[in-house]
Formats: sequence, structure tokens, C-alpha cells
Amino acid sequence: MAGLGNTSFVGLPMIESFYGNNGMSIGIPIDQLGTYLVLSTLGIAVAALFSSETSSGAGVLKRICTFPPFIALFVSLLLLPVEYPEWSIAVLRRLGDTLAPLALVSVGLQLRLDQLSGIRVPLSIGIAFKLLVGPALVMLVYVGMLRATGDVVQITLFESAMGPMIGASIVAIQHGLNPPLITLLVGLGITVSFLSLPLWWYVLQGV
Repeated sequence: MAGLGNTSFVGLPMIESFYGNNGMSIGIPIDQLGTYLVLSTLGIAVAALFSSETSSGAGVLKRICTFPPFIALFVSLLLLPVEYPEWSIAVLRRLGDTLAPLALVSVGLQLRLDQLSGIRVPLSIGIAFKLLVGPALVMLVYVGMLRATGDVVQITLFESAMGPMIGASIVAIQHGLNPPLITLLVGLGITVSFLSLPLWWYVLQGV
């Protein structure tokens, strides 16, 4: 949860707000071929290994291959050459516009501060790593070590500072990995990210 960011529901609208429509051509591959690909493979494997259920190698592979976002990504790559009617594109765009608000409302409905007892320390560590420490380490590698600059680097680092990923939280809860902690990580992490992301954008202006 502290390693995978909300690069879609929160990330893409944030990129559009701070970097304009041109930034979307960078943000979408980061989300689909980066975050969701990692969740669909390594994320599923880690969740299965740490789950209370006994999982064999074949069982983990089956979960990866039958994970809906992984299937959707594979199908979308196969359909790249296909031309769609304009009306269908308009309908799909309208439907897609509803995803972000619905996802954020669902996060808010699950947020229960009465579950804080006993999980304040891991919750604080998770949020601090996801919003501050993790992006700072990525920035150290990209900017400090590789001396990388430009819009692609800025947006990549900006995406790394997003709050915890909703898709990852669903996977973690399905595998019984401390649902109260997961729910609070997502709810509070995304909420706090609305304050930390403008600060990261300001810092990244010099990159």
C-alpha cells in the first residue's frame, strides 16, 4: 500500500490540473503500464504470499492471470489497432468521467476514524513513506544520481507522490491483510495527498 500510488483516479486529474492536457500522455502509460502492471503481477504475488491462505506457485500464477485489471490491460493492447465509432468514444468518455468521483466517495464512506486504536504507528509510517519518503527516494535516484530533467521526469516524480492506490487496497482486503489499516491508509492517505501534492509540484518546478 505504501509502494503503489493512486496514479489513476487521483493521479490523472491532478496531472491535468497541474501540467495540462499534454501531461496526460505521460500519466496514462505510467498508470496502465506501470502501477497497474506491478499490482497485477508483483502486487498479487506479495498479497497471496502474506495471506493467511496457503498459496502454491500455480495458485499465485492463476490469481495473476485471472486478475480483472490484468485481463483488461491485455485486451486493450490487443485492441489498439481497432477503430471505434465516434459515438462509442463519447459514451465511454462520459462513463470514464464518473470513475474518479465515485472512487473518492467510496473511499470516504469506508473511512472510520474509530478504528485508529492500535494502528496509529503503522498508519503514520505508511502515509509518511507514501507521501514523503518514497517520492524523495525516487527523486534522489532520478535527479540526484541520474541527473534527469524535463516534463517526463517531473510528472513521473509527481505520480510517485500520489496517495495510496485504491486497487491495491481492494487486493489487500481480499487477502485479509489488516482491512482496518488498509482502509485508513487509503482514506487518510488520499485526503492528505491533496495538501502534499501542491507542495511536490512546487518543489519539482526546479527539475
